[in-house]
Amino acid sequence: MNHYPASILNLIKNFGRLPGIGEKTAERLAMHILRARRVEAEQLAQSIMDLKQNTRLCSKCFALSDKELCKICESPARNQSLLCVVEKPADMAAIEQSGAFTGVYHILQGALSPMDGIGPEDIKIRELIKRVENGNIDEIVIATSTTVEGEATASYISKELERFQLRITRIASGVPVGGDLKYVDQVTLKRAMETRHVI
Repeated sequence: MNHYPASILNLIKNFGRLPGIGEKTAERLAMHILRARRVEAEQLAQSIMDLKQNTRLCSKCFALSDKELCKICESPARNQSLLCVVEKPADMAAIEQSGAFTGVYHILQGALSPMDGIGPEDIKIRELIKRVENGNIDEIVIATSTTVEGEATASYISKELERFQLRITRIASGVPVGGDLKYVDQVTLKRAMETRHVI
């Protein structure tokens, strides 16, 4: 690999830092960029800069967004009284792809994990409670993963919300225990959403 000039080695090294990219794949990507037309390389570079400069968290649900509010929070077609709580933006994307949910979301940006030092103050639970306190929510659907951390988070949230007059449900089984929502097939996820139950 040392036979490449410094500019190529630097690009290979940077590609190699990406998750799931090994040395050979990084080398192939660098060679592809080298052979690509200049305009394509510039578009790639600009899209990376745009991502870093413009992407932020929605101020309401904490999804990834280009604006203050994401498309789902802005949409008048969404049921604002039905709120689905998920751990990560990828979980929201998985539920959206299933087409089974017409409400809005709250993304915790993680799950409770005392072993890793992640407590309620480290994820967006306080913000969830504020949303409920502000009213207009009739049902909370807890769609955290079925890992130990996800279950602990669901249990904690349901206890915190007990004092409010609203329906609290958990997505139904069908999602495998220990599974991550983003890897669950759409049929299973759709069935789990449609057969959610009160906890």
